[in-house]
Amino acid sequence: MLIDSHCHLDATEFDADRHAIAQSALASGVAMIVVPAVERANFNTVCGLADSYAHCAYALGIHPMYVDNAQPEDLQFLQDLVQSRLKTQKPPVAIGEIGLDFFVDGYKRELQEYYFSEQLKLARQFDLPVILHVRRSVDDILKFLRRIKVRGGIAHAFNGSRQQADEFAKLGFKLGFGGAMTYPRALKIRELAATLPLEAIVLETDAPDIPPEWLGHEGRNSPDQLPKIARILADLRGVDCSEVTEITTNNVLSVLPRIADLYTPAQVAH
Repeated sequence: MLIDSHCHLDATEFDADRHAIAQSALASGVAMIVVPAVERANFNTVCGLADSYAHCAYALGIHPMYVDNAQPEDLQFLQDLVQSRLKTQKPPVAIGEIGLDFFVDGYKRELQEYYFSEQLKLARQFDLPVILHVRRSVDDILKFLRRIKVRGGIAHAFNGSRQQADEFAKLGFKLGFGGAMTYPRALKIRELAATLPLEAIVLETDAPDIPPEWLGHEGRNSPDQLPKIARILADLRGVDCSEVTEITTNNVLSVLPRIADLYTPAQVAH
């Protein structure tokens, strides 16, 4: 069984059929879905999803593209919520989605860096891994990670160089690959997916975003697409899909250990 290490199941695109989407993922062989928050306004929503669905886990954090809506007191709210939820049967598995995004015009670097660094400190305080947004910002992200040590995590939607990938690995991170890898013209991503150690890779959909090639750029992505994404990775590497499934699942369990605490590999296999 597979783990979708990054899916925004709380997104409005799923309002009409969220339950069906969650059940379809399970039926297709996706044993777990990790749902990262993006701002204070959806913290309780992702917690509620995880409480409602046994095969959903969650992370809490402020996304770099939402910092314009954030207030410094949101960080205290996040700290208090993480502290209280860590005492529940369904604690957060990471701080996320956090990071930097220097792709969109008009981004506010200083504001992004403030919220990123403060959330890295929270992750360090609670000894939680982080789920990183790294668009056009990989080197800057790595600088922060070297300064504010955390227990690793996932660099979501990785699209950097092999050297950068190796640096993430040294810091205890896995690299997320998903729909972008399915496009034949995505030569750099596909080469990385084919040549990186499989132990460095986790699979993700980022649903409803980053749809795979067969859905088209405007299609709505969903977590039940992950098995087909896994087959693409297996084909790129010239290995059996069962090997990709087993190793990428174990990679998520190792880098997000609170998932392993709740769902042992034996349970995930069933």
